[in-house]
Amino acid sequence: MSQQAVESVIGRLVTDEAFRRRFREQPAAVIEELTASGVPLTSVERRALLEMDTIGCDRFAECIVPRLQKVSLRGNGS
Repeated sequence: MSQQAVESVIGRLVTDEAFRRRFREQPAAVIEELTASGVPLTSVERRALLEMDTIGCDRFAECIVPRLQKVSLRGNGS
């Protein structure tokens, strides 16, 4: 279950600019909010997220977000 939680946090970091900005500014606070809201992260997973390359997330978002938008448009009959 926790692997899915980590993947969902990473996915949100890539697709949600406001979340990514908050995470970049206060990663420990964001992780605490996530665990307080019931996201099952172990201490090892929390530490790994804290050490994550947020600049890499920005670069990945630049590549993936336009593709996701394109897929979303196709799904709506376009």
